[in-house]
Amino acid sequence: MGKVKIKRKSTLIDMTAMSDVTVLLLTFFMLTSTFLQKEPTIVYTPSSVSEEKVPTYDLVTVLVSSADKSGKLEDPSAAEGKLFISFTGGEDSTLSSEKVRIMMLQEAVSIYNDQHKNNPVELTTGEVAEFGKINMFGCPFSELKYMLGLSIADRDKFLGNMTDPRVGIPIDGNKNRDGRLNDFQVWLKAIYNVAQRINNEQCAGLTPEEARQVQNLYASLMRQGKGIAVKADKDTPFTVVEQVFDNLQTMKLNKFSLMTALKSEDEPTQ
Repeated sequence: MGKVKIKRKSTLIDMTAMSDVTVLLLTFFMLTSTFLQKEPTIVYTPSSVSEEKVPTYDLVTVLVSSADKSGKLEDPSAAEGKLFISFTGGEDSTLSSEKVRIMMLQEAVSIYNDQHKNNPVELTTGEVAEFGKINMFGCPFSELKYMLGLSIADRDKFLGNMTDPRVGIPIDGNKNRDGRLNDFQVWLKAIYNVAQRINNEQCAGLTPEEARQVQNLYASLMRQGKGIAVKADKDTPFTVVEQVFDNLQTMKLNKFSLMTALKSEDEPTQ
């Protein structure tokens, strides 16, 4: 008796539907994700048990560089304590990050030039517009024009050289708010002035919606302590970070946050 032949069925699986789902998921995650902004140096924040998140918008971030961990420098501490600042505006285009950065720059340059009349900073319209595109910067006012004249690649290379004396915003122990300010304090005063001005709705051309957003920015900066965040490495000596705190308090910015990473269960409590 002959064997019954079973008709073979095709094992081909139509993956068209699966591909469509994959593309949709990928598009969803790309549109809803918040990408990390580029920073001049890598900082490993200390751990803590706080679960309160630092806001993504309406934020001033002060980055404190750490000592060199690559082993390439003879003196690793030479790269430590460099200051960088970034300004992030609102979530939409009403008071975007670019607008906030330009407002801060114009105010800071005005304050600096009042104190340095013999050597003022003079920026072109194009250089001011270029500053609005920079996420994080750090250099003396005297090098601001040079930095803004660099290409993006050269600027990243310049700001990433922690041993260059032109890199990092100058800071010292000055406690006289009404006297000669260091460069870091000039930026802090600009932050304070801009927040005050926009809160009083004295900026020309603000719509009611812009006024509402800048009032939220003022509340975040001055009252809630959520608008300014200090980001420093876990191995950076406290004396370095303490000087940043002292400068903030000197300029009447008494409420601010310290960025930390969430402590894991196996980490010891100190």
